[in-house]
Amino acid sequence: MISRGSEWHRWEPHIHAPGTVLNNQFGSNNPWEAYLRSLEELVPEVEAIAVTDYYVTDTYEEMLKHKAAGRLPGVQLIFPNIELRLDVAAKSGFVNIHLLVSPEDPDHLSEIKRILKRLQFHALSDRFDCTREELIKLGKRTDTSIVDDVAALRHGATQFKVNFDQLRKVIHESDWAKKNILVAVAGNAGDGTSGVRQAADATLRQEIEGFAHIVFSSSPAQREFWLGQRSGLTSEDLRIRYGGCKPCLHGSDSHDQKSVGQPVDKRFSWIKGALEFDALRQACIDPEGRAYVGELPPRSALPSQVISHVKISDADWAATPDIPLNPGLVAIIGARGSGKTALADIIAAGCDAITPLSWGADENSSPSFLARARRLIGNASTTLTWGGGAEVERALDGRDANGHMSFPRARYLSQQFVEELCSAKGMSDGLVDEIQRVIFESHSQDNRDGAMDFEELRDQLTARFQQARQREAAAIGDISERIATEQEKESSIVFLTTQVAQKKQQIEGYSIDLAKLVVKGTEAHAKRHAQLSEAAQNLRNLIQAYGNQRRTFVALQDEVRSMRATGAPEMLRQAQARHTNSGLRSDQWDEFLLIYQGNVDQSLDGYIKWSDTEIAKLKGVPPPPGDPNVPLIADSTDISSLPLAPIAAEMTRLEALFSADKLIQEQFKALNDRITQENTALKTLETRLTDAQGAEARRKALQSERNETYGRVFEAIINEQNALADLYDPLMVRLGASSGTLKKLSISVRRTADVVKWGEIGEDTLLDRRKAGPFNGRGSLIDAATKELKVVWETGSALDIQTAMAAFMEKYRRDFVSHAPFAQTQQAEFRAWAKQFTTWLYSTDHMTVRYEILYDGIDIRKLSPGTRGIVLLLLYLALDDADDRPLIIDQPEENLDPKSVFDELVALFIAAKAKRQVIMVTHNANLVINTDADQIIVATSGPNTPGGLPPISYVSGGLESLEVRKAVCEILEGGNTAFQERARRLRVRLER
Repeated sequence: MISRGSEWHRWEPHIHAPGTVLNNQFGSNNPWEAYLRSLEELVPEVEAIAVTDYYVTDTYEEMLKHKAAGRLPGVQLIFPNIELRLDVAAKSGFVNIHLLVSPEDPDHLSEIKRILKRLQFHALSDRFDCTREELIKLGKRTDTSIVDDVAALRHGATQFKVNFDQLRKVIHESDWAKKNILVAVAGNAGDGTSGVRQAADATLRQEIEGFAHIVFSSSPAQREFWLGQRSGLTSEDLRIRYGGCKPCLHGSDSHDQKSVGQPVDKRFSWIKGALEFDALRQACIDPEGRAYVGELPPRSALPSQVISHVKISDADWAATPDIPLNPGLVAIIGARGSGKTALADIIAAGCDAITPLSWGADENSSPSFLARARRLIGNASTTLTWGGGAEVERALDGRDANGHMSFPRARYLSQQFVEELCSAKGMSDGLVDEIQRVIFESHSQDNRDGAMDFEELRDQLTARFQQARQREAAAIGDISERIATEQEKESSIVFLTTQVAQKKQQIEGYSIDLAKLVVKGTEAHAKRHAQLSEAAQNLRNLIQAYGNQRRTFVALQDEVRSMRATGAPEMLRQAQARHTNSGLRSDQWDEFLLIYQGNVDQSLDGYIKWSDTEIAKLKGVPPPPGDPNVPLIADSTDISSLPLAPIAAEMTRLEALFSADKLIQEQFKALNDRITQENTALKTLETRLTDAQGAEARRKALQSERNETYGRVFEAIINEQNALADLYDPLMVRLGASSGTLKKLSISVRRTADVVKWGEIGEDTLLDRRKAGPFNGRGSLIDAATKELKVVWETGSALDIQTAMAAFMEKYRRDFVSHAPFAQTQQAEFRAWAKQFTTWLYSTDHMTVRYEILYDGIDIRKLSPGTRGIVLLLLYLALDDADDRPLIIDQPEENLDPKSVFDELVALFIAAKAKRQVIMVTHNANLVINTDADQIIVATSGPNTPGGLPPISYVSGGLESLEVRKAVCEILEGGNTAFQERARRLRVRLER
């Protein structure tokens, strides 16, 4: 036996035939020919028919005769549907109830008649049994004018009412009835339970509906109700109140030729399973998965993504070379070494889904059949036929693996693949990669912005903020260096103030010494000399200032040349590297080359010429030699308007008049030059002092700027965190709205602050922990930062972090300085330390934005291999919506206990098979029975063949097949228990 197992077939569960007891409108002119022809020509084809009649099986027996004569060739199953009327009033009649009888028992007709005979109707001071003869008697007794037996049967059927309690008792007291009869009740209002609306009858209605296995209704609302999908009533509520969920079926209820097999609005009944009565039983066990009312049956995988047939060629060991496959869930079972993995490998090879690593695995240790049997495979090949009609052939020795450069047409979770991803030695990057792939594919094409994979999409979303973080961090370093400079200037105020005072005192002493060299009678010359000396000093200060400006202009020229030659081109290259997706041509990128807005070359040349001119003006031209006794500058001249050269010449002339003594003249000149030199030095010191006195204000402004920049760094970090959250949001939303096992999986995006790493740098390299203070001893800085900064670093806003760091710095500023390894008097060392210290303090290298994949609140890196396997299966079975290819899994239950399999995996497989073809090798009964596998393939291997492979054969079918169920129980440990658990869980009353 080799079949595709449980497939959707159209059933007609409620159809009358010519000669039906009541309301027979099929006509009298050879009605059976027209009736049978209508059934044979139905589209979609009907393959199972429940021939319905009131209280008797006459029309069913007639239908069997026509089938035996060769009619209805497409109909594989015919069984009786006996319609009874309960003594319970509905809206426009009485509640109809149906007995659907299995035809498997050769004596089913005599047995059902024996059961019906036990039903009695009391009237006219007599008891009438539910038999043809008794119904005729009832008809004639209640209407004495009737003579014809057919008319009497029809009239008797209208009078006979079945007591519900009696019916329930008769069924319960008969083992045969419980095994061979399914009870269906009409769900409509006219002659169904919906018409039982009196409050006094509410309990009776519930009892009737609870007794029934099936509800005859085409209403989507009723179907949702009986599947526990309506708000306010769960499937568990249905089990408590009605004994479980129930399938809704609908037939044409034909009483005339026109409506044969033509229900209103094409609401056909579909049953998934083989064309045997047991398929209907299975539909009562799994009504959602095996029964449906609609124009077409439920669709699962796309036909083009379904493997419909496997053929193994040139393989004498393949005793079953042709194997059809079901489009839903295919379970491959068998004893150890029976050929289960062989079939999975063969299918995967035909899909190009075996990795090069698996093809090249060690044949002595690999779990792969194709790897172990490599030397014995020979020229064997496999040909897969896909649902869309395509055929693909592949060699089974791997010689053409990947040579065809085709994309794997299936996802194969081989034992080796799962072991690599979920190894007890630690999770490989493979599992993370797979999770990231699923996250990426959860985004629509429109939201991927052309990205090819997760990493590229993540980089697109976060690169902007990472670049901003780098820019702001670099700015903090620059600002910190400037702050260190200002702090150094602040600390120099006392020193500079002292130096200025000392320098003034020194100049005053030199001036007194100079006055003593003046010879009596030359006091006027000395006074004039002092005036000229002051004017000359002012001019020299101006000349020095212009000289400083000139040097700056020359340095700017050098910087401009360097920027043009190397700086701007390199900045452009870096921008191009950061924005590779811009799509700009090289000529378009040229527009982004940084250039100076104005003609800086011309401006700088002009500035240099201007400073040279100003310096030349201030220096002036020395006057020609003249009479030393004649002043070069008249007393009435405004010396502040004169250049330096004539003033210096006049000063030289006056110096010669102070004394005739050559030595005194030289001393006067030397002392005057010294005073000039010291005045210049004093001016420099005063400038530095003034600059240092303004350092505090500048430092505070820079510190505020650094705090704001620090906040912007965290803005970038928080924006990166939000971007990552947006990246994971589609999956996170889905996980948040899910239930059961899927709800255990979550993704957390958060900031983490490695305070220890950050603090150890400060403690080990920047602070002297030996000094007394709050940071004495190892770990004290880390403790302080953990207490005051860690939480806000990880959860606060940018402003919160900025405020917290400013408070931290203000609180410990003096302590940091006191723990510095250098004294402030060691200016060079202290300045270098201060720069390094502030760069560290405001660094964010210890901050990372990370995501964690959690299962039941635990990072998957910390899970056991078995639980990692569950996470892996969650990905492929429940989350990988973008992948509609077949999923082939070899022993998904590996490392899992049976309870975990039932609790965690069963629901996943049920959901997955509705979307894609799933083929699994398994030893676990729960994965076969409680997932209601659509096809069970049983593998068997024969005795070993010397120098060859043992013969491998396969049989297959669905769970509706008794032989398949027996094989499941014999092969799979816990098979009987799994069937019992399934019945207990679903509150199923069926004996089979």
